[in-house]
Amino acid sequence: MNRLLRSAVVLIFLAGFATRDIRAQSSATLSGTLLDPSGAAVPGAKVSVAALGAPNAAVPLLRTSSDDHGHFSFTLPPGHYRLSVAHASFMRRELEMTLAEGESRETELRLQLERLSETVVVTAEAQPLNAEFSPAPVVMISEAEIVERQSTSLATLLSNVNGISIARSGRNGGITSLFVDGGNSGFAKVLIDGTPVNEPGGAIDLSNFSLDNIAKIELVRGAESALYGSDAMAGVIQLFTARGTSRQPRLDLLAEGGGFSSARGQATLSGVVRRFDYSASAGRFDTEGQGANNDFRNLTLSGNFGWHFSDTSTARLTLRDNTSDAGVAGQTLLTPPNLDQHNALHNFSTHANWEYQAGQHWRNHLSASESYIGQSFSNALTDFFPSPDPFGICAGQPLSPRAVPSQFCDFTFGARNQYNRAGIEEQASYLFRGGALTAGYEYEVENGALGFQNGLHLRRNNQAGYLDARYQFGRRLLVHAGARAEANANFGTRVVPQAGFSYAARLGGDFWGPTRLRFSYGQGIKEPRFDQNFSADPCDPGNPRLRPERSRTFHAGIDQTLAAERLRVSVDLFFNRYYDMISFGQAAGPSPACAFGTFTFFNTDLARARGINTNIEFKPVRWLRIAAGYAVDDSRVLLALGAFKDSTQFAGNRLIRRPVHSGNLLVHALYRSWSGTFAGYFSGQRTDSDFLGLGLTRNPGYARFDVTTRYELTPRLAAFGRVENLFNRRYQEIIGFPALGRDFRLGLKFTLGGE
Repeated sequence: MNRLLRSAVVLIFLAGFATRDIRAQSSATLSGTLLDPSGAAVPGAKVSVAALGAPNAAVPLLRTSSDDHGHFSFTLPPGHYRLSVAHASFMRRELEMTLAEGESRETELRLQLERLSETVVVTAEAQPLNAEFSPAPVVMISEAEIVERQSTSLATLLSNVNGISIARSGRNGGITSLFVDGGNSGFAKVLIDGTPVNEPGGAIDLSNFSLDNIAKIELVRGAESALYGSDAMAGVIQLFTARGTSRQPRLDLLAEGGGFSSARGQATLSGVVRRFDYSASAGRFDTEGQGANNDFRNLTLSGNFGWHFSDTSTARLTLRDNTSDAGVAGQTLLTPPNLDQHNALHNFSTHANWEYQAGQHWRNHLSASESYIGQSFSNALTDFFPSPDPFGICAGQPLSPRAVPSQFCDFTFGARNQYNRAGIEEQASYLFRGGALTAGYEYEVENGALGFQNGLHLRRNNQAGYLDARYQFGRRLLVHAGARAEANANFGTRVVPQAGFSYAARLGGDFWGPTRLRFSYGQGIKEPRFDQNFSADPCDPGNPRLRPERSRTFHAGIDQTLAAERLRVSVDLFFNRYYDMISFGQAAGPSPACAFGTFTFFNTDLARARGINTNIEFKPVRWLRIAAGYAVDDSRVLLALGAFKDSTQFAGNRLIRRPVHSGNLLVHALYRSWSGTFAGYFSGQRTDSDFLGLGLTRNPGYARFDVTTRYELTPRLAAFGRVENLFNRRYQEIIGFPALGRDFRLGLKFTLGGE
């Protein structure tokens, strides 16, 4: 009996060994290496395989992650499979294959950086880069943050970013200026999907810039003219339109309403059909405002359409159109309200590009862009008049039936300005392990027709060539440098360099996490406005010999991660100097035809700004995030020789409408189906002027708080609400223009399809 039992055990063991050997001979091995565009390994990517044709083909059969060398491996029975690779910084990659018995398949996959990822910066360099390595200070706002903040206006969202000051003339639709790290309002270049949308000469009004269908926003601090030419004096802000991602068409419908008789609606259709992805959106916002002639209407249309010829060749077209009309009540804290003045804006931008990769190392980018700005200003009737009027300054003005006596005269006027920028760009990059070298050429045509110049057509043809290079020395050091030769039709050729590095002083791994140091230097240029170059007024002629305004910017910072990446601290020091700033002064020699003499534009003024931006982000538990920031912007006018300046613009004063101290706070909670956000912003006292001769030169500081909440009723239906200016604080971003009081909104969002 014992002999029989021993024989059975031996037979079972031999049978198992034989079965294992047979299985080993029939199984297939699938392994591979994941590389980024430069050829470096991609660790930490999620890799999965699913069996095609199986009842549960959508469910992965096996999962793993790539190791530090970017390597992964699976052992699978013979069959037909789909290999999927996902990483937060890279585009999802899928590959179908058939494995035979005993086959050993080795594959090498180059992943493309995902431009819409919140861990990838696109704007700072010629080629996308993981944000943690960027030498330039970068702020990225993801689509998730836009949703959790329930932001509808770009200006309102940016006001909570350290180092940015927003000056809005009161209401929704009021002229809105942007100041970055102490620079003037025309010193930041704004792009939508790569298309510049500033007026020629840098000016930009953010009053109707909505966030409909926007998936990401990037802010790069410092002069970026080496890549972007004119206007990029103090920084660059770029908005990215959302793309379609779902195989089944997805329709998002949103409706909300609330205080000040406000209503907003939006519809977005997106999806992917084989090689074609699409996203199209339409949104409308209407409000009556909080006083007379405070109404605002805004319509936004946008689209993003892409065709993937292959994994290495993609063509894309984006379009965005904003039309708005706003009542202009004026400085109602100082003057009677204007009852019939209106400003209408029309902003359109489009960008077409083709990106293709020739071999493993060469990447090419060919693009064409165009933007249009139409401005219409009208004030048909005089709404208030001097009483008595000893000088007759309002004589002959058509009077409104509701006009009231005042010490100010409301002159009638009407004007229309039109601007157009169109350009092409060719960019070729050679990517190698750890680095990239890029050469590019850009040609741009600027057109303008100004109402106060009697519709005179104005034009500039500009072209530029640039070089951009970076190299990463191991895991610690990345060095970046670039230069641009800008040939402008008016000021000639200028060369602007840029350089920087980032260094991982500590790689981390315990409580004291990674420590990264950054430094960047850049020179910026800004061409004059059309009127500064071409004004045909015989008493105030333009100056075609103006030099470009210039900047030199230095940024040095440190990023520190602590407590197993639950705490992040970022500190950025900056010193910016602005040269050849354009002023308005008296021309040489008297003019008999001009009662007060002849005046024109000159390069005379100097200014500087220095300060610090500090940000802290803390995640004590998985469902709670706390972020806070504090900024110091110590600006100063160094030289100001032009005439007709307000007293606040003389040398020694701080730059106007830029607070020395400002800060922000954000608390966001996400628990199951509910989320909520508490956001606060405070601004210290800032230099300003009433520009009415009343002698008001200081705008008091203020604090504003907003609250949002959202609840997922079902996976497809969400209810949300928000209260802006929660404590109904009275403040003014510009002297005389009251900001909105407490405002509330309630809404629903419904999603159909999209699996």
